[in-house]
Amino acid sequence: MEFYPGFDISPQQEPFGFCYGKGVFGPEAEIRRLDDIRASLEDPGCAGPEAVYSISMDVGMEEDREEIEKRNLLYGAVTYAAGTLGREPVRSQGHIHAVSISCGSSTPEVYEIWDGRAIIYMQESGEDDPGACYAIYAGPGDVVIVPPYWVHATVNGGANRPMTFGAWCVRDYGFEYGQVRAHGGIAYFPYVEDGGICWRENPAYRCHGLTERGPREYTEFGIRRGVPVYAQFREQRDRFDFVTRPQDYQHLWEGFRP
Repeated sequence: MEFYPGFDISPQQEPFGFCYGKGVFGPEAEIRRLDDIRASLEDPGCAGPEAVYSISMDVGMEEDREEIEKRNLLYGAVTYAAGTLGREPVRSQGHIHAVSISCGSSTPEVYEIWDGRAIIYMQESGEDDPGACYAIYAGPGDVVIVPPYWVHATVNGGANRPMTFGAWCVRDYGFEYGQVRAHGGIAYFPYVEDGGICWRENPAYRCHGLTERGPREYTEFGIRRGVPVYAQFREQRDRFDFVTRPQDYQHLWEGFRP
């Protein structure tokens, strides 16, 4: 991979999933298939790779496992297939993080791109007015934070090759798809044109424009650029408490912009 995630894990295509090195734990990967996400694509009847992405929730080093669980954290790894879904790049369908019983709040997610190119799409709301909408273009080593209650979807920004990332989230995670599916997808559909990614408004929303840019630094969260977020957890065990207890960091979420 182009960026070392801080422990010995690597994506594999056959079988589609991950390979774990010595001292690393992780489950058998779950496969998300094209039929699972059709309802949220601009063209639900499109052709594309049958296996869209593979996800392994709860990975890490055995020596850290107890501490990760104690803090109610979970580290996930995801690898996306190359190719397109009709005219759209390979992507997830879009969801909101459900309110977690452990904290009584929707929770954020901390993405770190390991290989390939990603676009983290976000919109403030799943209502008819989606609020502010962003497409954050990220490459290996870049970090992107999705705040609580926001709709988000992950896009493979390089259609000709796979893309892989890791993410910190809460252990008792859950996803809400209802609002996104009721609108037939996210507020802006990505599509591949002339080797790049363009965007088209979803007419089911009252859109106000899409902001496209690269990732920023998250100094307010104490995150350092270029250092794996898994390694940053090992250095300071409470660094990602804002993921599991977002209600205690309300001052950071007010006016948050990705």
